[in-house]
Amino acid sequence: MKSSPLLLAAVVLMLGVPALGVDRPSQAAALALVFPGAELTRREVFLTDAQLEQARSVSNVEVKSKYVVVYEARQGAALLGVALFDTHVVRTAPETVMVAISPAGAVLRVEVVQFREPEDYAAPERWTKQLVGQTLSPKLSLKADIKPLSGASLTAQSLVDASRRALGLFQVLHLAGAPDGGQP
Repeated sequence: MKSSPLLLAAVVLMLGVPALGVDRPSQAAALALVFPGAELTRREVFLTDAQLEQARSVSNVEVKSKYVVVYEARQGAALLGVALFDTHVVRTAPETVMVAISPAGAVLRVEVVQFREPEDYAAPERWTKQLVGQTLSPKLSLKADIKPLSGASLTAQSLVDASRRALGLFQVLHLAGAPDGGQP
């Protein structure tokens, strides 16, 4: 049986497109997963040079942009937590991940909303769950409390770095324990 050049081209294209069959939550759905029923406020923040340097210093990872978008989740006046979306390159393609943080400065949830690398390199949910409860400490590292991800070490490092970056920005922008609930 002779194969059609059109069919062959379609198969090659399908094999080269990563993550077509993976259902990832939208940004709004990811926020609803971690803060169901909360009132969400989107805040755009422009870091000062000092804040940028402080975020880099406390997180111990690169923070490239002075522009930060923070989603604050509240129930009445009570701050339930914040979420930041971090887009970075894993190997050669982008990944966007939501890192949700409690008012006390601990990771509540890490949710991948975009992953353009081959799906074989994506972190399964059972792996990202080990980031929950982590704070900005030396334990949040692949050399400490976070287990490596076999066959996807760049993905694992990217998710740890994104978590550290979000926690560092949280620390700089939200004073956990501040009487006003940590307004940026």
